[in-house]
Formats: sequence, C-alpha cells, structure tokens
Amino acid sequence: MSFKNKTVLITGASRGIGKAIALRLAKEGANIVIAAKSAEENPKLGGTIFSAAKEVEAAGGKALAVQVDIRFEEQIQHAVQLAVETFGGIDIVINNASAIQLTGTEQTEAKRFDLMHSINVRGTFLVVKNCVPHLKKRTNAHILTLSPPINIEPKWLGPHVAYTMSKYNMSMMALGWAKEFKNAGIASNALWPRTTIDTAAVRNLLGGETLAKMSRTTDILADAAYYILSKPSAECTGNTFIDEAVFAAEGITDLSKYSVVPGAKLYQDLFI
Repeated sequence: MSFKNKTVLITGASRGIGKAIALRLAKEGANIVIAAKSAEENPKLGGTIFSAAKEVEAAGGKALAVQVDIRFEEQIQHAVQLAVETFGGIDIVINNASAIQLTGTEQTEAKRFDLMHSINVRGTFLVVKNCVPHLKKRTNAHILTLSPPINIEPKWLGPHVAYTMSKYNMSMMALGWAKEFKNAGIASNALWPRTTIDTAAVRNLLGGETLAKMSRTTDILADAAYYILSKPSAECTGNTFIDEAVFAAEGITDLSKYSVVPGAKLYQDLFI
C-alpha cells in the first residue's frame, strides 16, 4: 500500500514511539496529524507537537499539529474535525498515547489509577469512536493500538495490577474492533515490543540510562507499524503483534541495527 496522501492520526506523537511512527510514515508521503498534549517543551521529556510537525515535514510528509488531551472528548472531536478539514479524511488511527505507573495495589494512588484508565482505556476508546465514521469512508483503513498480547496468568498481572489492566483493556478493544468493523473494511491490530524501548518513560521512570542502553530504539516499532499498515485491511486484522514476529514474517531476522548499544544484551519487556 502506498501511504502517499494517506492521513494518519497519531495520539502522543510529540516524542518517543509515536513520533518515530509519524516520521516513518512521513517518509512515505503520508499526512500526519500529531495529536498530543505538549505545546510547550518539558526539559525532562523533550519535544512538542510543533517540533514534531517540523520533523514530519522535513521527512517528506505534511503535518497538522493539534494540542489534544484524550481525556476530554471535545478535544478529540476538535482534532478529528481539523484533520478532516485539512486533509479530507482519516485513513489510519494509531493509539499510542498512554500513562504508566508500575506500582503495586497499596502504592497506587486513586488519582494515578484514574489517570491510567482515563487515558489508556477511555481516551483510546473515544479516539476510535470519533474517527470510525471517517475510517469507514476510506479504502484500506487501519487502527493500530500500542498494547501487549493478553496473558492472564497471575505472574503477569501481579506486579502492577492497575497498569496491566489498563494495557490489556487496550488490547481487548483492538481485538473487539477487528470483529466490530470487519464488514466496514477497517483493520484493527495491536503492536508491542519484545524488548524495552529507549523512551523518556524508560529513562525517567523505569531504569534510567542503564536500562536505555539495554534497549532498542523507537525505530523498530516504527518499521513494524509500517509493515502492518502496508497490508490489506481485510487480510491483516485481529492480531496482537510482537515486533520481532512482524519482521520474521517479512523474512527479516537481523535486528541488530535497532540496538541502542550495538551488541549489548537486551532487556525483555515486562509483558513478554
């Protein structure tokens, strides 16, 4: 599939994985709607919707920067309206925005529980709800959600129940949408990395520089997303993909170029 003039709405695309996917698809000539909160730069995180938009255009795509907090449906509706007015429609939705806190039940404050569920679950649901009428008008429409395969063995649930629940909810929605929108020609899949990825969350919240050096770059998910979204929507839907499996299906087994530190031992993701 050609991405030329296809419009892709990506939540949380001002930095990290969302921005990497935006740049990868921009190289193919896509229109990118950068729907994220950061209009002013946070020194710890870096990047804004405006700096990401400049990078998208430098990479060869057209960009629309829209400040959106997906906890508020009216902001989602505004972003969708602007996307349609600017580019004529929406072909692809990428649910990347997410909140994380890896704490046990007693250590998880109510406000953090609510934040993770209002962004990861409710926000993701409302983004898709408002984009679907426009996806139905396109050929080869896709929904791609950044969430892990569902495994309800207690060892996966125990360490951080609140966060795991929210991410599994995202995956359940991805699988549900594949069935719900099959006859409308809309694909829905989830994508997750086998290893940790060098993002601000890894550096600031999880393991700092040490873990970042045992991780892969965001480019691995950007390339995996490209391969998934290139497929016909009728043939590639209802999957919870692991990045390595996506590459294997393409006949690619050497992933060494994605390591932050060449040859370093990689740290397995917490859901794998």
